[in-house]
Amino acid sequence: MPYTDLNPPVRTLLGPGPSNVHPRVLRAMAAPLVGHLDPAFLQVMDETKQLLKFVFQTENNLTIPLSGTGSAGMEASLFNLTEEGDEVLVAVNGYFGERMCQMVPRCGGQVRRIEAPWGQAFDPDQVEDALQEGMVKLVAMVHAETSTGVLQPLEEISEIAHRYGALLLVDAVTSLGGVELKVDQWDIDACYSGTQKCLSCPPGLSPITFGPRAEEVLLSRRTSVGSWYLDLSLIQRYWGKERTYHHTAPISMNYALREALRLVQEEGLEARFARHRLNQRALVAGLEAMGLELLVPEEYRLPSLTTVRIPAGVEEARVRPRLLKEFNIEIAGGLGDLKGQIWRIGLMGHSSRRENVFLLLSALEYLLCDEGFSVPRGDALEAAGQVYQSS
Repeated sequence: MPYTDLNPPVRTLLGPGPSNVHPRVLRAMAAPLVGHLDPAFLQVMDETKQLLKFVFQTENNLTIPLSGTGSAGMEASLFNLTEEGDEVLVAVNGYFGERMCQMVPRCGGQVRRIEAPWGQAFDPDQVEDALQEGMVKLVAMVHAETSTGVLQPLEEISEIAHRYGALLLVDAVTSLGGVELKVDQWDIDACYSGTQKCLSCPPGLSPITFGPRAEEVLLSRRTSVGSWYLDLSLIQRYWGKERTYHHTAPISMNYALREALRLVQEEGLEARFARHRLNQRALVAGLEAMGLELLVPEEYRLPSLTTVRIPAGVEEARVRPRLLKEFNIEIAGGLGDLKGQIWRIGLMGHSSRRENVFLLLSALEYLLCDEGFSVPRGDALEAAGQVYQSS
């Protein structure tokens, strides 16, 4: 059977990732390939490192994009910082805290977990109480929990972790490039992210940064890192002055990341963060005008991802497929404890635009009415419009 030309549909991606990619990033991916040690590509590597430092707001020397998705960043952080018998305190208030708990034993660590209800943030006192129970090497926490839409405050927790001699590892997969994240100022020891969320780059790379304390732990390990491919002591020699061959980097993906980061720099961090906050405020105003309830309290609400409770009597499994089929809009359902209870709506990077807010609110209003849920006609768009007019 002959295969036809590739012709994927054009979607408006408003789920938890990937987000829509800027045309400039797509054009960058079509640039000619060169070798992974070609001088032209080495320059791309150097520029990408500098741009990553800008977005992470850090001067950390070990700041690079790993060849792998955000989960590779999670695994690399845990495998490089954990040795046999090390205690790792994992804060679990969603799906990706659970994933950390699954990874720690694979690198020989001992999991000590604390929990908060899905949809809530951690109180710093809860972290301190856990650290008082014994020696912990690493505190692992999700900054922007993609499964719940919670934005976790980090500054006080960072101070507490260091007071007890622990490193702080932060998952910033859904916050980097869309939400305030000050790696140096907040004294974060290790932080990783993904390219497909607020950076609006295709999935495939995991930006990661290690601070001085984390680098010292890495370089003073008693044993080799359990993963050869993700061993940062080897990878940093490829990204550093030595240029020692480690693996064949995905050339086109690095082109894409460089261009995506350049777009962030051109917009400016503060302007970008303000855009994400504004568009979420408009979205929330529209959702509430329709009579829908938000999962997360306003003070802990993640600007790049909004979680809304599915109203009683509405069949979640019908609305999302209809959004996709009739309007070409993708949103996501809940994971884990929240499966079937929420929708997850992403306004990330290039997808965080006013026209997408109005498009989604219009489509949701139509579909909810069609599903028998009483929605005041036009109120959602008016409420969102008032947010924009008053900004």
